[in-house]
Amino acid sequence: MSEISSGTNGGDTGASGARRKLALGMATVFLLVLALITIGNAESMVSDFAAAGVHETLAHIWIWQITSILAWLCVCVLIWWGVAHIRPPRLKWPLVAILFVVGLPIASACHIGLMIAFRNLAYAVEGTRYQFQGGIANPYLYEFRKDVPTYLQFVTLAALCQWLLTRVGTQTLQPDLAKGRYLAVGDGAVTHQVPIDDIVQVTAAGNYVEIETGGRTLLYRATLATMESELGGHFVRIHRSRLVNRDAIRRIETNQSGDFEVLLSDGTIAKGSRRYRADLEQRL
Repeated sequence: MSEISSGTNGGDTGASGARRKLALGMATVFLLVLALITIGNAESMVSDFAAAGVHETLAHIWIWQITSILAWLCVCVLIWWGVAHIRPPRLKWPLVAILFVVGLPIASACHIGLMIAFRNLAYAVEGTRYQFQGGIANPYLYEFRKDVPTYLQFVTLAALCQWLLTRVGTQTLQPDLAKGRYLAVGDGAVTHQVPIDDIVQVTAAGNYVEIETGGRTLLYRATLATMESELGGHFVRIHRSRLVNRDAIRRIETNQSGDFEVLLSDGTIAKGSRRYRADLEQRL
């Protein structure tokens, strides 16, 4: 039997440590690129105003650029959450596309609203008043046109980053499926070597997951999406917050709403959502 000595947990050598390094690296590059874009846009605006004979203070030009970026950083939190929760296999691709198209004007409105609020605050500090030029309709349409490519870029970037984060360190668990593998789960000073085949179900619990195995529950620092990727095809998602071992399923009972309950080998009953019923039937 093969043993995964480092597991996928903790430290800089495990998958969690690798994910932290990758996340830090991506965040650093992202902020650096935003800083360079802000500097480039500000310098370009200064040159354009000078060429057009428009008199505007350098401080105001920098305020416009910085507040726009700050507003986008706030919106990026929503975009990241949306990409994490609105994606296949949870939803079908056509519905995912529709939801993200609907999210475009919402994200743009949030960006513009926050941008104006930040600018009002900055202008108030210097004792002046900010005016969103020409009322709200025309400037909004102008800003919306600029927001479209930015929104698409952020959605794509969030999807790519999340895809990479869920796959860091998964190579240690993929080989030799039939030979039996272990998952190293730290519990204070104790590290449990949990046989993958003995795991009955995995449930999301904030920044952790609860692993049910051998009649006990172990808390493991990982996302459910990461566990779904690492545990491989022997586990299937039956709910947005739950994975079950296919070999542990003993009975499936569906109610009138389409939701269902799964009787597992340890006698526990796990609730499933109708959204995942079709995928479950295909995987069994």
